[in-house]
Amino acid sequence: MYGRRASQLLRELASCEDGQLTVFNNDIFEQVIRECNEHNLQLQSLIRKIEDANLDIQTTRNADHFGAVIHHLSLSRNKRCLMGYIYNRAELIQSLRWKIGPVLPQEIQEKLSYSEEEYFKNHSTALESYISDLDLDLTVDMVPPKDPYIRVKVLDDIGEVCLGDHAISLIQHSLHFIRRTDAEPFISQGLMEEFIE
Repeated sequence: MYGRRASQLLRELASCEDGQLTVFNNDIFEQVIRECNEHNLQLQSLIRKIEDANLDIQTTRNADHFGAVIHHLSLSRNKRCLMGYIYNRAELIQSLRWKIGPVLPQEIQEKLSYSEEEYFKNHSTALESYISDLDLDLTVDMVPPKDPYIRVKVLDDIGEVCLGDHAISLIQHSLHFIRRTDAEPFISQGLMEEFIE
């Protein structure tokens, strides 16, 4: 059945939770591309057959015409499904940059194709360039804070870090009262958490 593999990609997207990324399904993706190439060859063959019979492509209504229509519609549907699959994954990858930061955890990197990894790097570079031009970190404080300082607990040894105008030693299980903007990158990487009594 034409288009079944392409719709399987979209069902895969729909079946996962919102904001969750599944492993890029390269096998089915490549199968759909091969199916598109087959449809294109069949379509070109049928059009040539109609032209060789000196029939008008616009007005001819025979088996070759309807076969060409089926291949054209199947090709268009497969393309839309592939584009939907790529677009939705690209949206998720962009949102990961805002939520997690410029470095993706290994378990997420394993789910990306090479092209998606490059897309993430390029998106991250463009965002960092824009942030440096503005001299304002847009990835911090997605919700306006009530207090510019927060109390944090360090979850993993980070070491000596320069925060603003002073250096601080961030060792595991230590508590600190620091600026929210300094803590956000470490919180998003899972190295510290906000300490709420």
